[in-house]
Amino acid sequence: MKADIYQRVTQQIIAAIEGGAERYQMPWHCGTGVGAPANAITGRAYRGINTLLLWAEASRVGYSSGRWATYRQWAENGGKILKGERSTAVMLWKPLAARPQADDVEDAQPGRLLVRAFHLFNADQVEGYQREPVPDLPDGSRIERAETFFRSQPASIWQGSDAAFYDPATDMVSMPPFSSFRSPEAFYSVLAHELTHWTGAERHLNRDLSGRFGSDAYAMEELIAELAAAFTVAHLGLACEPRIDHAPYMASWLRVLGGDPRAIVTAAGRAQAAADYLVELACGADAGKRHQTPVSLRMEQVG
Repeated sequence: MKADIYQRVTQQIIAAIEGGAERYQMPWHCGTGVGAPANAITGRAYRGINTLLLWAEASRVGYSSGRWATYRQWAENGGKILKGERSTAVMLWKPLAARPQADDVEDAQPGRLLVRAFHLFNADQVEGYQREPVPDLPDGSRIERAETFFRSQPASIWQGSDAAFYDPATDMVSMPPFSSFRSPEAFYSVLAHELTHWTGAERHLNRDLSGRFGSDAYAMEELIAELAAAFTVAHLGLACEPRIDHAPYMASWLRVLGGDPRAIVTAAGRAQAAADYLVELACGADAGKRHQTPVSLRMEQVG
C-alpha cells in the first residue's frame, strides 16, 4: 500500500513536468492567485510534497484558490461539494507509536512512520461555504516584504555578476544586477534558488545527496533548489516564474523520478527544510541592523 502511494505521487508529478515541458512550466511555477496552499478551515499551510501536489492539481484543473479541505471539513462548515467533483490525494504521515497524527512529515523513515493518502477538495469545488474575504496585498508592500526577507539573510550576496550562482569556495551567492531581470519577482525567485544552494553547505544544512542519487546528485540539488525557491517566494506572496535555463535538467529529473518512487518526496522534504531554514533566519534577524541598503542594491566585494 505504501509503495502504491509513492508511485501514484511520482506519476502525478512526472505527468505535470512532462505536460509543461514545452513551456518550461513546472508544477511549482505558481501564480500569486493560488499562492501557498493551506487548509481553508484551520488555516494550516500544507508542506513539502503536499504543496507540490496541490500546486500541480491547481495548475492542471485551473483552480483560482489555494484553499483546500477534506469532505468532512467542508460539510461541517456549511460547504457542499459540487456534483461530479473529484478529490485530490495528498500524503499524511503518522508515527506508529504515537498519537495524535502528524501532518506532512518529510523524509519518512521506514518502521517509524506510517504513510497513507488523504483526500482534499479545493474551494472552487465547493458551494455554500462562506469564504472569509482576503485583503489584497499592494504590490509595493509585497515587494518590500521580499526586500526585508532577503536583506535579513546572513549570506554574502554580490551583485554585478554575469550569472547567478553559489560559490562554495567563498561561501558567496553571486547575482546579476537587479536591472537585468524582467521583473522583481524573477529576481527574488532566482535569489531564493541560489540561497537554497547556500543552505546546503556543510556549516548550514549539510545537504549531501551523493549517497542517494549518485551521478544524478547535481541535477537533484537543482530540483531541490527549484522547489525551495518556489516554497520561499510563495511564503512571500510572490509568483515563481519558469526558467528556461533549467530545461537541460528536465531529462535527469524525469529519469530519477521514474526509477525511484521516493525521490520526489525526498526532494520536496529537503526543499521544505531549506525554505524553513531561510524563513527562520529572516524571522530571527534584526534586518534593520544587519543591512541598511536594499538587497537589490547591495554589493559586497570579494576579499
